[in-house]
Amino acid sequence: MPKTLFDLPTPAVGKTLKLGQLYGSSRSLLLAERIATFRGLSVVVCSDMADVEQIEQELLFFSHQAPEIVHFPDLETLPYDLFSPHQDIISERIKCLATLSSLKRGLLILPITTILQKVAPSTFIYQRSLNLKSGDIIEPAELREKLINYGYRNVSQVEEHGEFAVRGSILDLYPMGSKKPFRVEFFDDEIETIRSFDAESQRSLEKLNEINLLPAQEFPLDSNGIKTFRQNFRERFDIDPNSCPLYTDISQGISSPGIEYYLPLFFNQLSSLFDYLPESTQVLIDQAALNHSKEFLDHVGARYESRRHNLERPLLEPDKLYLNNTEFDHYLAKYPYTVYNSYKYDACDAQTINCNTQAIPQLTIQSHSEQPDQALQKFINKKAFEKIL
Repeated sequence: MPKTLFDLPTPAVGKTLKLGQLYGSSRSLLLAERIATFRGLSVVVCSDMADVEQIEQELLFFSHQAPEIVHFPDLETLPYDLFSPHQDIISERIKCLATLSSLKRGLLILPITTILQKVAPSTFIYQRSLNLKSGDIIEPAELREKLINYGYRNVSQVEEHGEFAVRGSILDLYPMGSKKPFRVEFFDDEIETIRSFDAESQRSLEKLNEINLLPAQEFPLDSNGIKTFRQNFRERFDIDPNSCPLYTDISQGISSPGIEYYLPLFFNQLSSLFDYLPESTQVLIDQAALNHSKEFLDHVGARYESRRHNLERPLLEPDKLYLNNTEFDHYLAKYPYTVYNSYKYDACDAQTINCNTQAIPQLTIQSHSEQPDQALQKFINKKAFEKIL
């Protein structure tokens, strides 16, 4: 028998609960209720970015108290593309990775294609984070060296994330994940003041006591990172490395376009976004997203096959960059896990339930009729009558 959205069981860790017959916005109402009553982080996995945006707006509408929403944006490139994402996208991704594990409550909502992609190990993000306070003692030259090792670019004027500029005793920098750049003024080797400033006018704004710095890239471009990349590249690809422009760029400390699809060469092992999640996490995933995952992985495989014969730009296999279905299921088994479905499941049991929602009928406005909204009025009156009964 169909159950109401507010009379449903809660899955145990490692168990799957399937909820079907969630027509229209009833799925968002269900999600809002589940998120509000869960004491931890809720991860909602959608089929694509359009669905992410729709679900997010509907959740804000249905929520009595809007949850803290954390975004982990997609790279917005196709697998094995020859260009890199915008720096603002990288900034938001690194900010999310740095804060996820410490979240007590909140909402992370993202498409299936994003959560399938492997990411840098958490140790890389945490070990390359830096806190600067007024009064700290640090040599300006040492700080500049740290910024370069963290992937920041030395420019004449700071305008976007991942940049820094030096003018005498003043160091301007735009940390990843920050909404504004900062101006650090030194007195000898002491940080005298820290202020935010406007990137367009370059005018100083609010005075601050401290700022946090995150790495400017999801991979290391310091001497050790370059050494690891070169070694792994030579072991993995049986070609003359000097014939590959990407290899020569990285050897010179240059972030080559499309380097994101060579991330495994910088590390001994990559992680999944699941590795960053706090222990108290529930996963809510659309059945359509699960259906789309196989289609997406097939698409990745097809792009790999069509591009892997270019010896000047050899490619890593898809399983080095993305979770396969077995790995994905392994991670899901660590959390309470709910699958929601807009359609009705054919067979039901204790772990597969159809809810008591109904699809809205066609309520077309007849613009040339004497009563254009006649169908709508009949529907409203019928529902009101059924409620009285």
